[in-house]
Amino acid sequence: MSEANEANAVSRRTVLKGAGLTATAMAAAPSLLRAESPALRVTRERATQGSGPSLPSAAIVTLNRAGLGPRAGDVAAFQALGTTDESRITAWVGSQLNPGTIDDSGFQARIAAAGFESYGISTNPNALLATLWDWYVNGNAPSGNTSSSIPRDELVRATMMRAIYSRRQLVEVLADFWRDHFNVNTELSSYVRATVPHLELILRQRTFGRFRDMLGSVASSTAMLRYLDNYTSSNAGPNENFSRELFELHTLGAENYYGVLPQNEVPTDPQGIPIGYVDADVFEAVRCFTGWSFSHGNENDGDTGLFYYRPDWHDRFQKYVLGLFIPPDQVDLKDGNDVLDRLAAHPGTGRHIARKLCQKLISDTPPQSLIDSVAALFTEQWQAPDQLKQVYRAILLSDEFRTTWGEKIKRPFEIVVGAMRACSADFTMKMDDSDTNSFLWRYEQTGHELFVWPSPNGYPDARDAWQSMTPRVMTWRMCGWLVDFRDSNDNHYLDVLGQTPPSVRSSNELADYWIFRVLYRSMDPLNRAQIVQFMSQGVNPDLDLDLTNEGTRDRVRSMVGLLLMSPDFLWR
Repeated sequence: MSEANEANAVSRRTVLKGAGLTATAMAAAPSLLRAESPALRVTRERATQGSGPSLPSAAIVTLNRAGLGPRAGDVAAFQALGTTDESRITAWVGSQLNPGTIDDSGFQARIAAAGFESYGISTNPNALLATLWDWYVNGNAPSGNTSSSIPRDELVRATMMRAIYSRRQLVEVLADFWRDHFNVNTELSSYVRATVPHLELILRQRTFGRFRDMLGSVASSTAMLRYLDNYTSSNAGPNENFSRELFELHTLGAENYYGVLPQNEVPTDPQGIPIGYVDADVFEAVRCFTGWSFSHGNENDGDTGLFYYRPDWHDRFQKYVLGLFIPPDQVDLKDGNDVLDRLAAHPGTGRHIARKLCQKLISDTPPQSLIDSVAALFTEQWQAPDQLKQVYRAILLSDEFRTTWGEKIKRPFEIVVGAMRACSADFTMKMDDSDTNSFLWRYEQTGHELFVWPSPNGYPDARDAWQSMTPRVMTWRMCGWLVDFRDSNDNHYLDVLGQTPPSVRSSNELADYWIFRVLYRSMDPLNRAQIVQFMSQGVNPDLDLDLTNEGTRDRVRSMVGLLLMSPDFLWR
């Protein structure tokens, strides 16, 4: 099946993102944003410029960095896990590293209620891939709607609901990490849109296993083969895209790149293995992966969408990659698998992955001593079936994890998901649903839309990337919309008033109740004073307010919106 008819025009959403958002964002910002006080502005700037807050409880640290923020009852449940912070974190991590032991029936019921056609049709990767291809590439979908966007769009909704409602929170944080690490842009191709759920499934299934297995599954996945063009790479026309990103992003990282230096001049480690890679290693690897393709109706290959090796396309001559001599005429696929073995076992890969995981889970600039110890474990255990589980455990049980706070800020995905978790959102996202479409349309404007980052490096996960005007303002707008918006049944997405106890009536009580609900800890005193001032509007903050008055009710919702935009909520 050819992609020759695929539209090349820039989509409406791409135009909206690229044209004028910065100029119009402030003008369109809601009253919540305009209500920001000087005190909140000062501390917001602190949150994005690096002057961090004091260390909160282990529950807050853990649930906001190894999870996507606490829901009602999560902090109390965490506290009940032990008598010390160390014992509580150890118990929580132990449970989360074994997600099959965690009852997630509530989330599963919500997914079932969404009524998706393509999501979750199989947990067998090949069966899922073959079905997606048959339905959305070859046009045999049961519903008759064969758009290649359906699998991607259902996956977006399911991913958002998983993050909000699943009790297996570490899985969701790590899925977010690997999704960026092995990024594909679904806007590029109908093949990628149709098959990206297969890539997501293999990443999730390999999350707690061996990196080499994950790497091999990704290298042979239809979405990655199409996104980085290896599916057309042959001895007559080799394509460098996949091999370049395999070295630079997926394994060794740019930190281990020695440029155009001849292979025999790269320094070696005590075992005689080059400590980094050069362009010649990439070019040789390209030859190793010629013929790695998928079935798409070419040369009677069956048109199934499954991985398909084309031996006639393979460069069968000898190669030399990272000090490894690869003889000619090896059995099918061995050249490529030899390269993947070499990369997975290389200490440079351990350092690169360890650094990225520590940056995800601890700090934009984690201590080098921790990176080194995690990297050593990664490399030492590269053949262990639970290699990655061991690596995560080492990071999450480190002193650095427990004692670090405020050196990362939330990305838009984490802010929106955290807001919905904190406020106990009850929202099932469906296809062809006006409420869901409204939510996602506004979320897309934050700049963190799922599965569409254009380059292979994935969305950045550092403070500098997200503190600029456009993503921050559009995320604030999203939070303001969440607390104010009513769905088609006239129910608020975040039922702030419905969750406020009848006995909580004064401005001080309302502020303190919702500060704890949103933050699960006390707020910066200066910020709290401004929240109370906003709520009281010059009236004695200890006087009971009339919560039947619509103006007062609107102000309570706006107060919660301010809390979701506060610097206290941005830290992780």
